Amino acid sequence: MLNKAVLYLKKAEKAEASADASTLISILNHFHPLTEGVIKFLKEHAYSCSFNKGELLLEEGQVCEHIYFIKKGVVRGFVKEGKREITTWITGEGEMVSSILTFEEKGSAIEIMQAIEDCEMLALTLVDLEKLYEQFPEFNIVSRKLLQKYYSDAEGRAFIARLTNAETKYKKFLTRYSHFANRVPLTYIASFLGITLETLSRVRRKISTKKLIS
Repeated sequence: MLNKAVLYLKKAEKAEASADASTLISILNHFHPLTEGVIKFLKEHAYSCSFNKGELLLEEGQVCEHIYFIKKGVVRGFVKEGKREITTWITGEGEMVSSILTFEEKGSAIEIMQAIEDCEMLALTLVDLEKLYEQFPEFNIVSRKLLQKYYSDAEGRAFIARLTNAETKYKKFLTRYSHFANRVPLTYIASFLGITLETLSRVRRKISTKKLIS
């Protein structure tokens, strides 16, 4: 379980001065131009928080109450099957993470979210996000385009998962996630690809050898 004192500290940070939301605002502007009202709302309600390497943003069974924007670091989602951990997604700087399932259905999370590097983030409560939708209907366009992007990403992950050849899987991973190849532990990459660590190591050696020969 997350240390309760840590949770209280993270919530307390919201009471501090407004966080620098410029990076978040810049990225959201690419989806749809933000109005001054939306920008002001984000500056006033988004707050800074951090997670140490290995710390959980969300545990299985919890209700997710935040959406996080990653300013620095890498996060993974995973589920447990007995003692086995199955990595379902990996993401990093410039991306947002939350639990859509608990957001939509107010149910308990199935996926666990974990920082796999020290992470610096901006957080917005889902209560504030709902207020943002209600007060500024134009922001719903941003949300729709974000959901389209993340649905596309989910399709890409599903495609990789359905492939049967380990080398093809890893090459597809490098095409989409090359920036994580040397940042994310191989154990997590192997789990994400649905192959064993030994198989992944063999595939990496094979690809490396081909590059040296060519």
